Amino acid sequence: MISQPVVVVLAAGSGSRFAAGTPTAGHKLAQKFASTTVLGSTLTAVRRSGLPFVVVTIPALLSIVSAEAAARDIVLLVEGDTYAPLSCGMGHSIAAGVSSRPQAPGWLVLPGDMPLAHSASLRAVAAALGEHPIVYAQYRGQRGHPVGFRAELYAELAALRSDEGARGVVARHAAQGVEVDDAGVLLDLDTADDLAVLHALHARNSGELEGG
Repeated sequence: MISQPVVVVLAAGSGSRFAAGTPTAGHKLAQKFASTTVLGSTLTAVRRSGLPFVVVTIPALLSIVSAEAAARDIVLLVEGDTYAPLSCGMGHSIAAGVSSRPQAPGWLVLPGDMPLAHSASLRAVAAALGEHPIVYAQYRGQRGHPVGFRAELYAELAALRSDEGARGVVARHAAQGVEVDDAGVLLDLDTADDLAVLHALHARNSGELEGG
């Protein structure tokens, strides 16, 4: 029996916007970041949260995911599967991850391209699910990720297929923001410029920690 909400890390998208801008760079989640990669950094924070997790990914990223997650915690999307094609939208990935842990008391949806999100932010959202059916992290009043969903929303999440993710589910139910001291909950990666910003913020944060 799973006693805590499960973090569903979304790492199955094509990263088409990044690829279009930097055609020789490879997948955005495989870009070097800190001592690992963008996805590796995101997964490090997830592991440090202490929450159970599952990673929804594709064969091209499996080596990165396998370095951070046990085989039982990986949902691999391949052509011909229920949640394929590989270019499927976020809704497909959410459904695949949630369906792999149907007995969980809830799920925290976290895109894999958020390497600066803190583990404490994940724990804050997980804790708030005890009071609200949908919870999202927010920084200075701005909505971010992860977004948490309680178990009673399983059927709606498992049925998702659209590229809009779980926006429709959030729109149909009361959602509560949890304020966190973590700008990383707002910062994802779509373009090469975004990656430069993430690198700069990581360097600044690392310098502040060393200086403190």
